Amino acid sequence: MARTNPFQFIQQTRAEVAKVVWPTRREWLLTTAMVALLATLAAIFFQLADWAIRLGLRGILGFFG
Repeated sequence: MARTNPFQFIQQTRAEVAKVVWPTRREWLLTTAMVALLATLAAIFFQLADWAIRLGLRGILGFFG
């Protein structure tokens, strides 16, 4: 593998960073809101699933115990 000197590395890094397309403020806000919303919905779903499983197990164990 060919070695590059630090100056070439910095030039190449700057060139690659210049190619990055950064999101607009609106895109950033929308994606952040969607992530927060979906994380909240997932948390609620798993809390309800946990509650239902716990209730079912208590019923089964209470019936046989």
